[in-house]
Amino acid sequence: MDDATLQFYRRNAEAYAKREITSRYARLTKFLALLPPGAAILELGCGAGSDSAEMLARGYDVSPTDGSPELAEIASRRLGRPVGTLLFHDLDAVETYDGVWANACLLHVPRDQLANVLALIHRAIKPGGAFYASYKTGEGDGRDTLDRYYNYPTEDWLRATYAQSGAWNDLSIETGEVRGFDDATAEMFFVLARKSP
Repeated sequence: MDDATLQFYRRNAEAYAKREITSRYARLTKFLALLPPGAAILELGCGAGSDSAEMLARGYDVSPTDGSPELAEIASRRLGRPVGTLLFHDLDAVETYDGVWANACLLHVPRDQLANVLALIHRAIKPGGAFYASYKTGEGDGRDTLDRYYNYPTEDWLRATYAQSGAWNDLSIETGEVRGFDDATAEMFFVLARKSP
């Protein structure tokens, strides 16, 4: 994880938590449709915990985590349960989860480290399990106006990086727009894949 980006979320945890939105629930519903009832789900980069709260309300066994201890604490208070502090490269689970949900967080992984992080996620998912992540589109890495690092992939680069990380089935990439914490509209890739059985 880029240290300046992590420090941004640590410093701005309260403000970031207050602006979380629920417009992504259509994508969340599509992800959950690939999983059995009560499935074990790891959430990476849970922020203030709104997605975990929704998954818990739908009866799933969710393990929320965030790289920022401050955001993890906010999410823990919101959810009424412990939220782990986890940096992506520290993920050591093996075939533990039916699914991994990583909304708007892996876009901060340095480009030369993304394949390795995806490989750790692949290892953590049970055969046939589902994986969702989203990324801001672009032509190469850089920083936004708030000095946060983004890997800004093209679709071809993203597909090649997933292919390096493990065997994925049914990898689909949809596009859309979101308004970020910096109040700027960004083009996004929404990636949904299944680990090969």
